[in-house]
Amino acid sequence: MGRAKKVGSAGRYGARFGVTIRKRIVEIESQAKRKHLCPSCQSRAVKRVSVGIWRCRRCGHTFAGGAVLPTTKIGDVARRSASGALSSAKAKQEKS
Repeated sequence: MGRAKKVGSAGRYGARFGVTIRKRIVEIESQAKRKHLCPSCQSRAVKRVSVGIWRCRRCGHTFAGGAVLPTTKIGDVARRSASGALSSAKAKQEKS
């Protein structure tokens, strides 16, 4: 007799939808349910409240983010470009 595999949170789908999709679901759900870094107090206490809403359990900071992760790739790009623009503006201001 074969041995049962551990399927994690995707076990509720049984044999439906295919193994690749169920593996993807397990990966996404495990990312969403783990604790993340707080942008305010830098502690690992941010939990997902609902889709796109995140709250730090330590400092109470609530913020909007991605559906699965508190930060998105587009948000990271925007943050880098904004900080780059601010640093270049400071450099111009210091020169004059």
